[in-house]
Amino acid sequence: MEMRESTRTAQDAADAVGCHIDQIAKSIIFLGETSGQAILFITAGGNQVDVTKARDVAGEPLGKADAALIRAQTGFAIGGVAPIGHLTQPTAYWDARLSDFDTVFAAAGTPRHIFPIAPDILLEQSDAIVAKFTA
Repeated sequence: MEMRESTRTAQDAADAVGCHIDQIAKSIIFLGETSGQAILFITAGGNQVDVTKARDVAGEPLGKADAALIRAQTGFAIGGVAPIGHLTQPTAYWDARLSDFDTVFAAAGTPRHIFPIAPDILLEQSDAIVAKFTA
C-alpha cells in the first residue's frame, strides 16, 4: 500500500493506516559484533528493543548496524526495511505482542509503502524465532 503520509516511524504508520501502534511490525536491525551479520528484531510498534535482552537472545554482543550494512544484507534502505524479502536472510527474532492481532502492517521497502499481513504468516515467512527482547 502506498501511503500519502510517511510511514517512516511506527506512529506515522499507525496514523496513516488508522490502526493500533502495536499492529505495526517494526524491523529493527543490529550488527552482530561477533558474526558481522545483520540481526533482525521484528517488534510491535509500541515496544522498544531492550539491547541487553536482545544480546542475550542473539547470543552475541550487538552494535549499531549502519546504512551500508543494512543495504548490503537486506537490499533495503533505513526507513523502509521490510521484515521479509532480504538479499541475505538475517537471523530474525519475533515479538509475541504482534501475534495478538489478526492483521499487522510492515514496511514494504520505502518510507511510504507498507503491507498488511496476518502475523502467523509473517512469522513463518520471516523464519523468526519468538523471543522476549523488549523493555
